[in-house]
Order: sequence, then structure tokens, then C-alpha cells
Amino acid sequence: MNRDKNLTDTKNFSSSRRRFLELNLGAALAAGTGLSPVFSASAAEVKLTDNGRILVVLELSGGNDGLNTVVPYTQDEYYLARPTIGIQPDAVLKLSDDYGLHPNLLGWERLYKDGKMAIVHGCGYPNPNRSHFEAMKFWHTGVPNAPESRGWVGRLADTVIPREASGIVMNIAKEQSQAVSSTYHPPVVFSNPAAYRLDNAESQASAFDSIMSNRSRSARSNLDFVRRVTSTAADSSEFVRRTCANYRTNSDYGYGTVGTSLRNIAALIEARADARFYYTNFSGFDTHVSQAPNQAGLFNQVGDAVLAFQADLKTMGREDDVVMLVFTEFGRRVQENASLGTDHGVAGPMYIFGNQVKGGFHGEHPSLSVLDQGDLIMTTDFRSVYGSMIQEWMDVQDVGSVLGGDFARLSLIG
Repeated sequence: MNRDKNLTDTKNFSSSRRRFLELNLGAALAAGTGLSPVFSASAAEVKLTDNGRILVVLELSGGNDGLNTVVPYTQDEYYLARPTIGIQPDAVLKLSDDYGLHPNLLGWERLYKDGKMAIVHGCGYPNPNRSHFEAMKFWHTGVPNAPESRGWVGRLADTVIPREASGIVMNIAKEQSQAVSSTYHPPVVFSNPAAYRLDNAESQASAFDSIMSNRSRSARSNLDFVRRVTSTAADSSEFVRRTCANYRTNSDYGYGTVGTSLRNIAALIEARADARFYYTNFSGFDTHVSQAPNQAGLFNQVGDAVLAFQADLKTMGREDDVVMLVFTEFGRRVQENASLGTDHGVAGPMYIFGNQVKGGFHGEHPSLSVLDQGDLIMTTDFRSVYGSMIQEWMDVQDVGSVLGGDFARLSLIG
């Protein structure tokens, strides 16, 4: 139920697929292993220990260039390092006497000036890794340079609601992110709500009946359980499809996948879905070549989408219930490259949006004159930002129980 590869819009359920179900599900039941009860209980049936707040995480995949996002437009070092791709002062959307936004982030500028956007300078971690795979793993788990299978969002969900409950974590993406890997809360994962469905239900029912006719009473009892789980899964997929299809809004989410994803999250929040955690991603930020036009197009999309999402939260009366965290796996190097792009770097800003955030700049901007092999030197451990989301927003006081350690506190929530 929780992966696109298990839920499809394919109409035909082949005999080989039916046989696979009979053999594998039947063997599991006969062995007494059963299945993980992803939909074992609804949130209404579980005594929730959380405060009802919702955390939305948006991942900018590829390594967004922070220096052309939050532009240090008064610093000569910036323009010396970026004579071609640097954002000129007269184009910057000025937020302060020192820093401003990329000119295509008009939606973010409005949110910042409304006090609904916080920017945390210089986020990274010790002993950084410039590999997309390794860096993303560290950000997903919240445990750099150490083995960990569960994600930080998944561990947070386990702490907030320490038993199985359906639909607490939703991952709007083509593939599940490690960030939402959890002990108690297997995430609901989908990218296209219209295609989010169980395979042909009648064919599955036939396969179940075939298994039941050849199993003991105890196995039949287990199978009854599986059928109930499947029925609940079907109901859940129908809820997602119907909710997203029927959502109406006057906000303009723009074009592209990030707008669609945030619109679907808004639809589920308005429908009072049980989810406390929504995770989605927007890719394309690995700008080694021709960064200026590529990043500008991406910022058009994400700027409009985040503004529309915040507007919808206000319209539906949920703006005090939701905070959005935006991050990328690493920043870019200070110097532009020969292809009019930038290469993998280290530190970069993180962004928090919502009516409850303490808007403005937080932390210290890295020096542009004192670098580490051409890279910005981090000034804020990204886990301090995670810690604020955990403690200040989700009201989990023991941050170490989620992150495995204690980190400097940031006051990001009002």
C-alpha cells in the first residue's frame, strides 16, 4: 500500500501475478509470519501523544546553490568569484542591508516580509561529503558518517506516536525517501494520486479465496486479517484519490511538479487526513552547467508553489498548524566554473515557512574570504534546525532520543 510499485493504474492482473500472490502470501501465512499491519489502526483509534501540529518537509534535490538563493549582494568577494553568474545588486530582492533573494523568488520575498519565513545561514555538518548519495543519506537520517536505517522524520513520528497507526507519514514522491523510514509508521507513498490504487481487487479476491481453500483454520484467520488490511488500504487509496481530485483553490501553484505536490498536501490537510508528517522533493538543482537559466526556472516554480501553499493554509484556517522546512543536501562552491555553473560544495542556508515561525535571519553567514579548499565553512549544524522542528514545533523535549545527540538550540518558532 505504501509504495507506487505496489499500487498501480494497470487494469490487467496477470495470472503470473496472481500465482505470485498465492505462493508468496500463502507461504507467509502458512509459516505464521503474517504481514506488517501498515493500516492496523486509524489515528482515531490511537491515543495520540502529539500536539496536532503538522510538519511538511520539502527537499531541493541536487544541491541547491545557496549563494545565488540568499545573495550577499554587498560583498565584493561574491562578485569576484562569480563574475558571470552572480546576481547583480539591482536585481536582488533585498531583505536586509546585506542579503536578498534571487529575483525569481518573489513568493518567498512576500512571505519573508510578512514574517512567515526564517532563513538559517551556513547549514552543514562536520567532515562533509560532496557525494549526492552520501550527503543525502546523512541529511535523511540525521546521523552523518554513521550507520542508521531509519530516517529522522520516521524516528520523530515513532516518538510522537509510539505505536502503529495508519497514514501518519505521507511521502509524495516516486520513491520512498529514507528520511521517512520508521519502525511504527510505514509511509503512504505516491506521486500521482489518480494512479494510487490497489491492483484489480476482484483478481486479488480470487487469489485470496484460492489460498483459503487450502489452509488451516489458523491460516484462514491470518488471511482474514490480511484481507481486512487490504480493504483498509483500498479505502485509504480511494481517500487520497478523491481528496486530491476534488480539491478546489484560488491559489496559483504555478507549473511543475513541486506545485502539484504541495497542492496535493494542501488538499489532504484541508480534508483532515491523519498525517502529521508530509515529505516531498523537487529535483534539478545540480547546476554544474548554465546555472543562471536553470536555477531561475526552478525558482519560478518553487517560489510560486510555497506562496500558494501558505495562502491555502490561511484560507482553510490551518496556518497556525503547519510549518514547512526546506533543505538541500549541500551547497555549491563559491567560485563559478568554466561551464557557467557551480560544483558541489558544503554549507548552505535552510528555510522555514509558516505563521508560527520567527521570521528573519538566524545564525552567522559563512565568510566569503576564509574558505576551506574553495568551500564555505559551515556555521550551523543542520541538526540544530532539525532539533528546533523536533522540540519547538513537535514538542518532543528529548531531542537526543530522535537525533542521537544534543545540538545547539535555535529559536525558530514563535
